[in-house]
Amino acid sequence: MLSVHRVMGSETEFGLSQPGNPRANPMRDSARVVDAYAGPRGLRSSQNFWDFATESPLADARGFFMNIADADSSQLTHVPAEDVEAQYLANVVTENGARYYVDHAHPEYSSPEVLTPRDLVAYDRAGDLVALASVRALEKSGEPVNLYKNNTDSKGSSYGTHENYLVDRGVDFDDIVAGLIPFFVTRQILCGSGRVGIGREAESAGFQISSRADFFEAEVGLETTLRRPIVNTRDEPHADPAKYRRLHVIIGDATMAEPATLVRFGSTSLVLGLIEAGLTPRLELADPLQALWDVSHDLDLSAELPLSDGSTMTALQIQEAYYSACAQHAGDDEDTASVLAEWRRFLDGLAEDPRSLADSIDWIAKWVLLESYREREGIDWDHPKLALVDVQYHDVRPEKGLFHKLEQAGRIRRLTTDSEVEAAVTTAPEGTRAYLRSLAVTRFSADLVAASWDSLVLNAGDFGVVRLPMSEPLKGTRALLEDRLSGIETSAGLLEALGVDRLKTKND
Repeated sequence: MLSVHRVMGSETEFGLSQPGNPRANPMRDSARVVDAYAGPRGLRSSQNFWDFATESPLADARGFFMNIADADSSQLTHVPAEDVEAQYLANVVTENGARYYVDHAHPEYSSPEVLTPRDLVAYDRAGDLVALASVRALEKSGEPVNLYKNNTDSKGSSYGTHENYLVDRGVDFDDIVAGLIPFFVTRQILCGSGRVGIGREAESAGFQISSRADFFEAEVGLETTLRRPIVNTRDEPHADPAKYRRLHVIIGDATMAEPATLVRFGSTSLVLGLIEAGLTPRLELADPLQALWDVSHDLDLSAELPLSDGSTMTALQIQEAYYSACAQHAGDDEDTASVLAEWRRFLDGLAEDPRSLADSIDWIAKWVLLESYREREGIDWDHPKLALVDVQYHDVRPEKGLFHKLEQAGRIRRLTTDSEVEAAVTTAPEGTRAYLRSLAVTRFSADLVAASWDSLVLNAGDFGVVRLPMSEPLKGTRALLEDRLSGIETSAGLLEALGVDRLKTKND
């Protein structure tokens, strides 16, 4: 039976600006953002603190490695750019086991690994508080920086909000591609964040469902910042490669409304379950890229998308097909049931009156807000004030961000509580290896040389410098470690408790 339970995580590149200084260096400001969070908490921040030894961003799921000479510099995430000063390459592992660092001239928060979409909502939103803490710290610096949880600056630039899901390595990648493309093309109606302007540089006036759709140029590919593909082929599992594949999803928007985040991750996890079980609906779009753009530009959700068999379906009909297959084969656990209920509510609301979901889906909340503003001011969609309102929706500051004002007014539904999200900032998920990573940062920090998703490098006394592998995401959990590590305060004690052979590590 299908379940939403799987290892998953989110990545958010925040848009940034330095007020009054349009010529500010974004790399420098991004590093200042990360360091502003790390410094007061005693967290180590440097490029060398992240362990790149096991990363392989040029490995392609189609069975080959891209030649490094053919790769764009933005793809070489494991090799620091030669023309970037080291002071701008900040890397922090936060108290909750997340990564906070500089990526492509943006500060990025990568959540710790979680097991349910509901936990993902809390830890993704914890990243917003991390970003807010950076902004507050820099407000006192004389060079404040504002951060936005969005995906475009409305000037032709786009930056990513990515998703990660562990998938059974035994599933053929072609089946993953075939099963995901129709789903991803149409998923934006459930979790798009909305955008003023049509085209990469808003060449045409109007409003669209997705902030990212116009920036995609390929169906399948390895790149993430150019020739962006609907399905990304990076084969970098950060886990046992014989057992797992990490699906790196770059097609999504940054969602701020919690119900939309829940459905974004929950529905995708269920569809991956369909693919793993060989139960995916047999749908093939005739032109996926054109369909992606058409869906984003179709506010009344009536566009007929051509299929390869000559028939047509709307985005809603395609989503109905995926929902029905998931509902038919789903188990009855509470987490799965809650995702299916929200997905069903979204589909019904979109079919009857999309505005009824202004409390749950960002593109609709933003659309309603902008339409009200247009009517009040008597302006058309090409008015520059609307682009400013669009950006302001995503400001992480509660007193400035329009999303936060809507939420404070009770016009956006919450799934979490403030206390739950605040706890997620400093407390790791208990059911994944993020728990051990968090312990390394908070309890064994004096001996921690470097860290990554699947390893810890420790200077452990008589053991020497040891790389502790964490290739199984479901180990290193609270249930497995809390009692064994009770009272242990040194990395040598940690290794002994884990059964690491002292002599073997010294010989190695």
